[in-house]
Amino acid sequence: MTAVLFDFSGTLFRIQSTESWLRAALKETGLALAEPELADTAKALEAAGALPGGADPVDLPEDLAGLWAVRDESAELHRAAYTGLSRRVPLPDPALHDVLYDRHKSPDAWSPYPDAAEVLRTLRERGIGVAVVSNIGWDLRPVFREHGLDAYVDAYVLSYEHGVQKPDPRLFSAACAELGADPRQVLMVGDSRAADGGAAALGCRVHFVDHLPVAQRPDALLPVLDLVG
Repeated sequence: MTAVLFDFSGTLFRIQSTESWLRAALKETGLALAEPELADTAKALEAAGALPGGADPVDLPEDLAGLWAVRDESAELHRAAYTGLSRRVPLPDPALHDVLYDRHKSPDAWSPYPDAAEVLRTLRERGIGVAVVSNIGWDLRPVFREHGLDAYVDAYVLSYEHGVQKPDPRLFSAACAELGADPRQVLMVGDSRAADGGAAALGCRVHFVDHLPVAQRPDALLPVLDLVG
């Protein structure tokens, strides 16, 4: 293998919990909810699938189904999809829906998995090219910079910047091209078989990890170092 492509959310980083996300937005706006109501609201937001990088909607509203299917193809679609879902949940101020959306883009809303730095650093030391290939509607580069991982990434290929989303092979092809790598000598690492598995169409090898909380997944990325040889 000459290069490795990594998914972002659920692979290298994990978003904060829905309750922590809501608490941060309330603090930012100076709004408050009583503890029982806050817990219930967080559960409702999670069930709605309103937190990008969090759980998918338990029941996707029919009027948002078309938008949801293409949400990662542009920044506008991404915001519209997720704020559309959050607006299914009553909040103390309607403006809080946009505050919540903006909050999830903050570097401190994300935590790297415990072994991410070691794996990325080792790949760099071995001369293995690294790209982040993500279905996303905003620029995640500041997250990598803030957490000290940007120095180990050679390229970012983000769906909203290309107008296509995984599993479309064009996104993986763009990443391989940026790294100057033959797809047949590239490993794709991700948590979604439906999305990240699309790299196999180019001849890439694909390795999956589980999308778990950070504390429950301390070393799932380490096998990548053996897979690249």
